[in-house]
Amino acid sequence: MFCKNCGKEINDNAVVCPHCGVQVGKVETSSDGKKNNMALIGFILSFFIAIAGLICSIIGYKRAKEEGLDGKGMALAGIIISAIEIGFAVIIYIIVIGGSCAALGGMV
Repeated sequence: MFCKNCGKEINDNAVVCPHCGVQVGKVETSSDGKKNNMALIGFILSFFIAIAGLICSIIGYKRAKEEGLDGKGMALAGIIISAIEIGFAVIIYIIVIGGSCAALGGMV
């Protein structure tokens, strides 16, 4: 095959001409257009409602592995963000309850 821009001979499977850099073929996508909406939803929810984000991200991660969908990294990020937020919430809860108990114990 020959490049339409520079006219030099190139590989038949080439996507870009190695001589002039012009695109000569179509770029193939690996996921066949299937999107992992659950990974996206889980990632977004992880910032607002941590437990819902964690659940959706886990489902999205599992679907990405089993069905070969995109979004595995986004789902993993949603899992990590949600887990960190839940961990902080538990720590704050313990501090608040512990402080309240100590304050009430000191009054008696």
